[in-house]
Amino acid sequence: MTTLPHLCRRAAAALLLAGFSLAPLGLAAAPLDLQEPVAADSLKESKRTAPGLYITAAEAGRVLEAHDNVALIDVRTPSEIMLIGYATKAAANIPSKFVDPNLAETSLKGEYGMVDNPAFVDEMKAWLASDAARGIDTLLVMCRSGSRSAAAIGKLVEAGVDVTLYNVVDGFEGDKNKAGVRAVNGWRNAGLPWTYKIHEGLRPAN
Repeated sequence: MTTLPHLCRRAAAALLLAGFSLAPLGLAAAPLDLQEPVAADSLKESKRTAPGLYITAAEAGRVLEAHDNVALIDVRTPSEIMLIGYATKAAANIPSKFVDPNLAETSLKGEYGMVDNPAFVDEMKAWLASDAARGIDTLLVMCRSGSRSAAAIGKLVEAGVDVTLYNVVDGFEGDKNKAGVRAVNGWRNAGLPWTYKIHEGLRPAN
């Protein structure tokens, strides 16, 4: 006759096996130990993400020097990369959106509209599966000033991309000052290395 303790042990073993089968086997890593943590409540809603992991551009520069498992992904448009420059530490430019000159806004901002890159998630998955991303388990996602990168992280989370995702909250150019100039923060204003020269493999889809 099967005893109650024996049944309990079998049930516990079954639950343990079920837990292993449900646990993700992806690449997600433990959060980075940052010198200058960024609190979510210090950010605009547009810069917040579901993972809740944030980093400044200045600290991103230090992290990339110290960690081989971390990569910087620039999700700005190729036009921005070409005309404004990009961080020399960027592993890849995988645009989350493209500028559409046919979607000029009628607001006082006078900005051109953007459209989603329908291949963004697939391009990101392809890069993560490539030799270029071997050993990478943490991505620092960068745009102009932190909002587009937050939206890009949202798309990756929704698609189940299982890496640790940090939003670079001040991006490449940084936030605007009272004069409307992006001179407050960001990669370039932190004095970190950047360039206009496109290195081989920067735009993997090409």
